[in-house]
Amino acid sequence: MIEVLFLGTVSGVPTRDRNHSAIILSHHGERKETMLLDCGEGTQRQMLIAGINFMDIDKIFITHWHADHFAGLIPLIQTMNLERRQKPLYIFAPEAERFVSDIVDLGYFGLKFEVEAVNLPFEGENAHRIFETEDYEMLSIPTMHTVPSVAFALREKEKWNIDPKKMKKMKLKPGAWMKELKEKGEAEHDGKKIILKDVASGTPGLKVVYSGDTKPCKTVEKISENADLLIHDGTFLELEDSKGKNHADVSQAAKLAKTAKVKQLILTHISRRYKDVRPLEKEAQKLFKNTKIAHDFMKVQIK
Repeated sequence: MIEVLFLGTVSGVPTRDRNHSAIILSHHGERKETMLLDCGEGTQRQMLIAGINFMDIDKIFITHWHADHFAGLIPLIQTMNLERRQKPLYIFAPEAERFVSDIVDLGYFGLKFEVEAVNLPFEGENAHRIFETEDYEMLSIPTMHTVPSVAFALREKEKWNIDPKKMKKMKLKPGAWMKELKEKGEAEHDGKKIILKDVASGTPGLKVVYSGDTKPCKTVEKISENADLLIHDGTFLELEDSKGKNHADVSQAAKLAKTAKVKQLILTHISRRYKDVRPLEKEAQKLFKNTKIAHDFMKVQIK
Protein backbone atom coordinates (compact mmCIF):
# COMPACT_ATOMS: atom_id res chain seq x y z
CA MET A 1 0.00 0.00 0.00
CA ILE A 2 1.07 3.58 -0.72
CA GLU A 3 -0.33 6.45 1.32
CA VAL A 4 -0.21 10.11 0.28
CA LEU A 5 -0.80 12.95 2.77
CA PHE A 6 -0.96 16.52 1.48
CA LEU A 7 0.56 18.91 4.02
CA GLY A 8 0.54 21.99 1.78
CA THR A 9 -1.32 22.71 -1.45
CA VAL A 10 -0.98 26.41 -2.29
CA SER A 11 1.01 28.18 -4.98
CA GLY A 12 3.46 30.90 -3.98
CA VAL A 13 1.80 32.69 -1.07
CA PRO A 14 0.10 30.76 1.78
CA THR A 15 -3.49 31.39 2.82
CA ARG A 16 -5.49 30.71 5.97
CA ASP A 17 -6.48 27.32 4.56
CA ARG A 18 -3.51 26.31 2.41
CA ASN A 19 0.14 25.93 3.38
CA HIS A 20 3.18 25.84 1.11
CA SER A 21 3.89 22.69 -0.92
CA ALA A 22 4.72 19.49 0.97
CA ILE A 23 3.56 15.89 0.65
CA ILE A 24 4.18 12.89 2.90
CA LEU A 25 4.64 9.72 0.85
CA SER A 26 4.47 6.49 2.86
CA HIS A 27 5.24 3.07 1.42
CA HIS A 28 3.99 0.04 3.31
CA GLY A 29 6.13 -2.92 2.26
CA GLU A 30 8.38 -5.17 4.30
CA ARG A 31 8.62 -2.13 6.56
CA LYS A 32 6.93 1.26 6.48
CA GLU A 33 8.99 4.06 4.94
CA THR A 34 8.02 7.72 5.28
CA MET A 35 9.34 10.21 2.73
CA LEU A 36 8.79 13.92 2.15
CA LEU A 37 8.15 15.47 -1.26
CA ASP A 38 9.00 19.18 -1.15
CA CYS A 39 9.22 21.12 2.10
CA GLY A 40 7.68 24.58 1.97
CA GLU A 41 7.57 27.02 4.88
CA GLY A 42 5.61 25.67 7.85
CA THR A 43 5.95 22.01 6.90
CA GLN A 44 7.13 20.78 10.30
CA ARG A 45 4.11 22.40 11.98
CA GLN A 46 1.81 20.75 9.44
CA MET A 47 3.44 17.42 10.32
CA LEU A 48 2.79 17.99 14.02
CA ILE A 49 -0.88 18.71 13.32
CA ALA A 50 -1.14 15.61 11.11
CA GLY A 51 0.56 13.37 13.68
CA ILE A 52 3.64 12.67 11.55
CA ASN A 53 6.91 12.02 13.39
CA PHE A 54 9.44 13.98 11.33
CA MET A 55 12.27 11.96 12.88
CA ASP A 56 11.03 8.98 10.84
CA ILE A 57 11.85 10.79 7.60
CA ASP A 58 15.16 9.68 6.11
CA LYS A 59 14.69 10.94 2.53
CA ILE A 60 13.46 14.30 1.27
CA PHE A 61 12.82 15.01 -2.42
CA ILE A 62 12.87 18.63 -3.60
CA THR A 63 11.46 19.26 -7.09
CA HIS A 64 13.13 22.68 -7.44
CA TRP A 65 14.65 25.49 -5.40
CA HIS A 66 11.83 28.02 -5.19
CA ALA A 67 11.24 29.05 -1.58
CA ASP A 68 7.65 27.79 -1.41
CA HIS A 69 9.05 24.30 -2.04
CA PHE A 70 12.16 24.27 0.17
CA ALA A 71 12.11 27.00 2.87
CA GLY A 72 10.76 24.54 5.45
CA LEU A 73 14.02 22.60 5.29
CA ILE A 74 15.85 25.16 7.41
CA PRO A 75 13.73 24.88 10.58
CA LEU A 76 13.07 21.17 10.03
CA ILE A 77 16.77 20.29 9.97
CA GLN A 78 17.45 22.48 13.00
CA THR A 79 14.62 20.81 14.93
CA MET A 80 15.96 17.38 14.04
CA ASN A 81 19.29 18.52 15.44
CA LEU A 82 17.70 19.77 18.67
CA GLU A 83 15.94 16.42 19.00
CA ARG A 84 19.36 14.71 18.86
CA ARG A 85 18.97 13.01 15.52
CA GLN A 86 21.90 10.72 14.74
CA LYS A 87 21.00 8.87 11.54
CA PRO A 88 21.74 10.50 8.16
CA LEU A 89 19.20 12.55 6.22
CA TYR A 90 19.26 12.34 2.42
CA ILE A 91 18.05 15.24 0.27
CA PHE A 92 17.52 14.54 -3.43
CA ALA A 93 17.18 17.53 -5.78
CA PRO A 94 18.58 19.21 -8.87
CA GLU A 95 21.72 21.10 -7.79
CA ALA A 96 21.30 19.59 -4.33
CA GLU A 97 24.89 20.04 -3.15
CA ARG A 98 24.84 23.76 -3.94
CA PHE A 99 21.73 24.55 -1.92
CA VAL A 100 21.96 21.97 0.87
CA SER A 101 25.48 23.10 1.82
CA ASP A 102 24.18 26.66 2.31
CA ILE A 103 21.24 25.45 4.43
CA VAL A 104 23.46 23.26 6.62
CA ASP A 105 25.90 26.14 7.22
CA LEU A 106 23.21 28.52 8.50
CA GLY A 107 23.43 29.42 12.19
CA TYR A 108 26.17 29.25 14.80
CA PHE A 109 25.87 25.60 15.73
CA GLY A 110 26.89 22.64 13.60
CA LEU A 111 24.71 19.58 13.06
CA LYS A 112 25.20 16.40 15.05
CA PHE A 113 24.01 14.24 12.14
CA GLU A 114 24.96 13.92 8.52
CA VAL A 115 22.95 15.53 5.70
CA GLU A 116 23.72 13.92 2.34
CA ALA A 117 22.90 15.97 -0.77
CA VAL A 118 22.19 13.94 -3.92
CA ASN A 119 22.33 15.84 -7.22
CA LEU A 120 19.71 14.90 -9.80
CA PRO A 121 19.91 15.42 -13.58
CA PHE A 122 17.65 18.27 -14.72
CA GLU A 123 18.29 18.26 -18.47
CA GLY A 124 17.19 15.82 -21.16
CA GLU A 125 14.17 13.59 -21.57
CA ASN A 126 15.13 10.41 -19.74
CA ALA A 127 14.06 9.13 -16.34
CA HIS A 128 16.78 8.27 -13.82
CA ARG A 129 16.66 5.69 -11.02
CA ILE A 130 17.85 7.59 -7.96
CA PHE A 131 17.58 4.75 -5.45
CA GLU A 132 15.82 1.43 -4.96
CA THR A 133 14.83 -1.04 -2.27
CA GLU A 134 13.62 -4.62 -2.39
CA ASP A 135 10.07 -3.35 -2.88
CA TYR A 136 10.30 -0.31 -5.12
CA GLU A 137 12.44 2.16 -7.03
CA MET A 138 12.39 5.95 -7.00
CA LEU A 139 12.77 7.77 -10.30
CA SER A 140 13.26 11.39 -11.31
CA ILE A 141 12.86 13.10 -14.68
CA PRO A 142 13.48 16.71 -15.83
CA THR A 143 10.45 19.01 -16.15
CA MET A 144 9.75 22.48 -17.61
CA HIS A 145 9.83 25.27 -15.04
CA THR A 146 11.63 28.59 -14.67
CA VAL A 147 14.54 27.00 -12.78
CA PRO A 148 16.08 23.49 -12.86
CA SER A 149 13.28 21.13 -11.85
CA VAL A 150 12.30 17.46 -11.77
CA ALA A 151 9.31 15.22 -11.23
CA PHE A 152 9.42 12.11 -9.04
CA ALA A 153 7.88 8.66 -9.38
CA LEU A 154 7.69 5.86 -6.83
CA ARG A 155 7.31 2.63 -8.78
CA GLU A 156 6.82 -0.66 -6.99
CA LYS A 157 8.52 -3.72 -8.37
CA GLU A 158 6.42 -6.48 -9.86
CA LYS A 159 5.20 -8.84 -7.17
CA TRP A 160 5.55 -12.58 -7.75
CA ASN A 161 3.52 -15.25 -5.97
CA ILE A 162 4.49 -18.91 -6.18
CA ASP A 163 1.84 -20.94 -8.00
CA PRO A 164 1.43 -24.41 -6.37
CA LYS A 165 0.01 -25.85 -9.60
CA LYS A 166 3.06 -24.76 -11.59
CA MET A 167 5.33 -26.17 -8.88
CA LYS A 168 3.49 -29.50 -8.99
CA LYS A 169 3.61 -29.63 -12.78
CA MET A 170 7.39 -29.16 -12.71
CA LYS A 171 7.69 -31.69 -9.86
CA LEU A 172 9.31 -29.17 -7.54
CA LYS A 173 9.16 -29.06 -3.77
CA PRO A 174 9.44 -25.86 -1.66
CA GLY A 175 12.79 -25.27 0.00
CA ALA A 176 15.56 -22.80 0.84
CA TRP A 177 16.42 -22.52 -2.87
CA MET A 178 13.25 -20.48 -3.38
CA LYS A 179 14.74 -17.49 -1.52
CA GLU A 180 17.37 -17.12 -4.23
CA LEU A 181 14.68 -17.62 -6.86
CA LYS A 182 12.64 -14.68 -5.54
CA GLU A 183 15.66 -12.44 -5.08
CA LYS A 184 17.41 -13.10 -8.41
CA GLY A 185 14.60 -14.34 -10.64
CA GLU A 186 16.31 -17.67 -11.16
CA ALA A 187 17.96 -20.42 -9.13
CA GLU A 188 19.66 -23.81 -9.44
CA HIS A 189 17.70 -26.74 -7.97
CA ASP A 190 18.52 -30.44 -8.35
CA GLY A 191 20.85 -29.59 -11.23
CA LYS A 192 18.19 -27.66 -13.11
CA LYS A 193 17.89 -23.92 -13.74
CA ILE A 194 14.52 -22.67 -12.50
CA ILE A 195 13.12 -19.36 -13.84
CA LEU A 196 10.76 -17.45 -11.56
CA LYS A 197 8.07 -16.86 -14.18
CA ASP A 198 7.86 -20.63 -14.77
CA VAL A 199 6.65 -21.27 -11.22
CA ALA A 200 5.02 -17.98 -10.21
CA SER A 201 2.47 -15.41 -11.32
CA GLY A 202 3.36 -11.73 -11.51
CA THR A 203 1.28 -8.76 -10.35
CA PRO A 204 2.26 -5.23 -11.46
CA GLY A 205 3.30 -2.90 -8.64
CA LEU A 206 1.76 0.48 -7.85
CA LYS A 207 3.07 3.77 -9.24
CA VAL A 208 2.68 7.32 -7.90
CA VAL A 209 4.01 10.40 -9.74
CA TYR A 210 4.50 13.96 -8.44
CA SER A 211 5.16 16.59 -11.11
CA GLY A 212 6.20 19.53 -8.93
CA ASP A 213 5.87 22.91 -10.68
CA THR A 214 5.85 22.52 -14.44
CA LYS A 215 4.21 23.28 -17.71
CA PRO A 216 2.64 20.16 -19.24
CA CYS A 217 5.52 18.32 -20.89
CA LYS A 218 6.38 15.03 -22.56
CA THR A 219 8.70 13.99 -19.75
CA VAL A 220 5.92 14.05 -17.14
CA GLU A 221 3.61 12.27 -19.57
CA LYS A 222 6.30 9.63 -20.12
CA ILE A 223 7.00 8.91 -16.46
CA SER A 224 3.25 8.97 -15.64
CA GLU A 225 2.25 6.29 -18.13
CA ASN A 226 -0.30 3.94 -16.50
CA ALA A 227 0.34 5.46 -13.05
CA ASP A 228 -2.13 4.66 -10.29
CA LEU A 229 -1.92 8.29 -9.16
CA LEU A 230 -0.59 11.44 -10.79
CA ILE A 231 -0.21 14.52 -8.57
CA HIS A 232 0.15 17.43 -10.97
CA ASP A 233 0.60 21.19 -10.85
CA GLY A 234 -2.89 22.66 -11.35
CA THR A 235 -2.16 26.27 -10.46
CA PHE A 236 -4.64 28.02 -12.74
CA LEU A 237 -8.16 27.62 -14.06
CA GLU A 238 -7.52 28.98 -17.54
CA LEU A 239 -4.68 28.88 -20.04
CA GLU A 240 -4.57 32.69 -20.21
CA ASP A 241 -3.62 32.84 -16.52
CA SER A 242 -0.75 30.37 -16.90
CA LYS A 243 0.93 31.97 -19.94
CA GLY A 244 4.58 32.74 -19.33
CA LYS A 245 4.53 31.30 -15.81
CA ASN A 246 5.63 27.73 -16.55
CA HIS A 247 2.73 26.26 -14.64
CA ALA A 248 -0.22 24.17 -15.81
CA ASP A 249 -3.86 25.07 -15.92
CA VAL A 250 -6.29 22.36 -14.83
CA SER A 251 -7.36 21.42 -18.36
CA GLN A 252 -3.76 20.93 -19.50
CA ALA A 253 -3.06 18.66 -16.53
CA ALA A 254 -6.26 16.69 -17.17
CA LYS A 255 -5.38 16.23 -20.84
CA LEU A 256 -1.93 14.92 -19.87
CA ALA A 257 -3.48 12.48 -17.38
CA LYS A 258 -5.82 11.17 -20.06
CA THR A 259 -3.01 10.75 -22.60
CA ALA A 260 -0.80 8.98 -20.03
CA LYS A 261 -3.70 6.67 -19.09
CA VAL A 262 -3.33 7.27 -15.37
CA LYS A 263 -6.01 5.96 -13.03
CA GLN A 264 -6.41 9.05 -10.83
CA LEU A 265 -5.37 12.71 -11.04
CA ILE A 266 -5.01 15.04 -8.07
CA LEU A 267 -4.28 18.69 -8.76
CA THR A 268 -2.28 20.73 -6.24
CA HIS A 269 -0.26 23.99 -6.03
CA ILE A 270 -3.50 25.99 -6.33
CA SER A 271 -3.24 29.76 -6.76
CA ARG A 272 -4.48 31.76 -3.77
CA ARG A 273 -6.84 33.67 -6.08
CA TYR A 274 -9.27 30.71 -5.99
CA LYS A 275 -11.27 30.80 -2.80
CA ASP A 276 -13.69 28.23 -4.27
CA VAL A 277 -11.90 25.39 -6.08
CA ARG A 278 -15.03 23.66 -7.37
CA PRO A 279 -14.84 25.40 -10.79
CA LEU A 280 -11.26 24.09 -11.20
CA GLU A 281 -12.34 20.55 -10.39
CA LYS A 282 -15.33 20.67 -12.74
CA GLU A 283 -13.23 22.06 -15.58
CA ALA A 284 -10.62 19.30 -15.20
CA GLN A 285 -13.30 16.60 -14.96
CA LYS A 286 -14.59 17.54 -18.41
CA LEU A 287 -11.42 16.00 -19.81
CA PHE A 288 -10.51 13.49 -17.09
CA LYS A 289 -13.35 12.37 -14.85
CA ASN A 290 -11.33 10.90 -11.98
CA THR A 291 -9.84 14.25 -10.93
CA LYS A 292 -9.76 15.84 -7.49
CA ILE A 293 -8.38 19.11 -6.15
CA ALA A 294 -6.06 18.58 -3.18
CA HIS A 295 -6.55 20.33 0.13
CA ASP A 296 -4.31 20.48 3.20
CA PHE A 297 -4.37 17.23 5.22
CA MET A 298 -6.11 15.32 2.41
CA LYS A 299 -5.12 11.65 2.63
CA VAL A 300 -5.18 9.13 -0.24
CA GLN A 301 -4.50 5.39 0.01
CA ILE A 302 -3.56 3.31 -3.01
CA LYS A 303 -3.74 -0.46 -2.76
